[in-house]
Amino acid sequence: MNIRIREEAWERQYLSPYAALSEESKGRVHPEPECEVRTVFQRDRDRLLHSKAFRRLMGKTQVFISPLGDHYRTRLTHTLEVAQISRTVARALRLNEALTEAIALGHDLGHTPFGHAGEFALDQLLAKGFRHNEQSLRVVDAIETSREGRPGLNLTHEVRNGILCHTGDQQPATLEGAVVRICDRVAYINHDIDDAIRAGLLREEDLPEECREVLGRGRKARIDTMVKDLITNSWDKPEISMSPAVARATDTLRDFLFERIYLAQSAAEQKEKIHRLIAGLFQYYLTHPEQVPEQFRNGSREDLELLVADYIAGMTDRYALAEFEKLFLPKAWSL
Repeated sequence: MNIRIREEAWERQYLSPYAALSEESKGRVHPEPECEVRTVFQRDRDRLLHSKAFRRLMGKTQVFISPLGDHYRTRLTHTLEVAQISRTVARALRLNEALTEAIALGHDLGHTPFGHAGEFALDQLLAKGFRHNEQSLRVVDAIETSREGRPGLNLTHEVRNGILCHTGDQQPATLEGAVVRICDRVAYINHDIDDAIRAGLLREEDLPEECREVLGRGRKARIDTMVKDLITNSWDKPEISMSPAVARATDTLRDFLFERIYLAQSAAEQKEKIHRLIAGLFQYYLTHPEQVPEQFRNGSREDLELLVADYIAGMTDRYALAEFEKLFLPKAWSL
């Protein structure tokens, strides 16, 4: 028996009536033969997991830039935490776990080096602005290449929509995408608190007391409360949401992090340095397009601006620093 067909039959029998079924996917931009073993969403998950952009997440900052320690989060560990929490919620709600995981694995592929500071720098430099969710979609649609050498990974409509809509004003088209959108926030709020405590910038006791009373004390308790509340409040409903009390406490905790960590004076000083680095690279590659890798050197000057941004956004922190040093810093030499 064809294993994929068996999987699709299992989905029809077991999953929630609100789940996205693999066999009812809106499909891919370029039609291709079905796999005998994997559903369309399982194939998308595997393509994302094996992409070069996914591997580079290991070298991209989450919040703390060049931290002195091995246990601070990177974009890769953040992505894995989002995928784990999202899958737990999706399974409990009988949603499509493979679709949920694929969206989670791809949601941050467009993030720049140096976290949100790098994103802000490119946003200032590009006339059309820069948003990492749109760049994540661009990565899977145009920058990564398929096994056949064609631009893009040719993902399904549902995964592409979930990646684009994991943040911003536009809401995801599937409940699986909505799960990732909320679980992304659950993950980064809690692991950023954990990293800030590790860095000595916060103590658990500094968190707003009203949040601790509602969500619990400590990372494990907070995540447990958020996840169980999300499942309970969304059970057998055509929408994904937390209860008002838990949602309010979560938003308050996020606002607290912006005030104490993300927008702190030390973060502002780093942001200025990163802007100078990103701007230096951006201007250099615009005036020296021959230094941009071959895959990016096509089209008009307007296209060049976008493709230079593609190149910089794909860099890891270490690679961007090395390029800046190579291009702008003097080196010892002898006659």
